[in-house]
Parts: sequence; structure tokens; C-alpha cells
Amino acid sequence: MKTKLNDEEVIRQYLGTRPNDCFETLYTRYVRKVYNRCLSYTKDSEKAQDFTHDIFIRAFSRLDRFQERSTFSTWLYSISYNYCMDQIRVANRMTTTPLDDDLDCQMPSMDDYEAKEHSLQQLSDAMSTISPQESMILRMKYQEGLDIHQIAEQLNLNDSAVKMRLKRSRDKVRRLCGDTTAMPF
Repeated sequence: MKTKLNDEEVIRQYLGTRPNDCFETLYTRYVRKVYNRCLSYTKDSEKAQDFTHDIFIRAFSRLDRFQERSTFSTWLYSISYNYCMDQIRVANRMTTTPLDDDLDCQMPSMDDYEAKEHSLQQLSDAMSTISPQESMILRMKYQEGLDIHQIAEQLNLNDSAVKMRLKRSRDKVRRLCGDTTAMPF
């Protein structure tokens, strides 16, 4: 592969015919910079390596969406920033409590397990009765962990439309389950 070509020329020239060469060239050019950016956010070299790997997979899988409105590096850094911020937000949402040695570890009772199982079955039944579009938007939000803006981009909607569809879908599932306290959303 010619290293003289700029990023946009590499994408145009090789993506359709030799995608591995295209990926290899772009990866070689930017892996260190993306890693350093991830490291600056995470302060953890293992996480930074994992994030870098995930970012390149995400960027290359979406390379056909690159429209050359900006340089490739700007587009890649935008993906890097958004990915890192999403991962940090998810990590911050998951609260952890250190276990003390004095703390008794209790297993959930069978009643708790059965109640949770019943709630999950109700949720599964409700999800199967709503429309595929309603189910998809809920899964994007709560299973895939996408934020409103990411969902809006994927569905080609504006943010307020996504918020409203999410609210309506959640309300519908709650009504179908008949219990607003047991739902995870």
C-alpha cells in the first residue's frame, strides 16, 4: 500500500477492493495516538488498550459512513472521544461497594429469586407483545447502553423524537406488566 496517500485517498482507493490493506494503513498511522488519547481518559493501560481495539473495530465497521466533511483523523478522534466518554459514564453508573471483612455475605432468598424471575418473565412477555420498533429502541437504550444521541443517529431521528418514543415504549411495557416498581427502567 502506498504510504504517500492521505487518509481520505486510502479510504477511497482501497476500501472497496482491499479492505485489509486500508485498515492496516489507517491502524498503523493512528493506533499510538488513539491509545494515548484513551490512556489520558482512563489512566489505565489495559483499559486504554481494550478501548483502542474497540474504537478501531467500531471505526472500521462504520468507515462507509465517513463522508469527508472533516479529515479522517478528526472523525476517528471524535469516535475515540465518544467511545471513552460512554465507557466512563457506564462505569460511573455501576456503583461498587467494597466488602468489609466483618460484613456477612448473604445469599438472596429463594423468594427473592422467584420474584426476580417472575419480573423478568413479565418483562420478556411484554417485550414480545410490543412492536418491533418499540422493542428495538428499548433494547438499544437498555441492553446496548446507547445514549439518546447515538440512538437518534442510528435511527435517523432527532433527539426529542427518540426521547418520546422511549417514554411511550417504557410506559407501554409498564402497563403490560401491570407493575411499575419491578421494571428496570
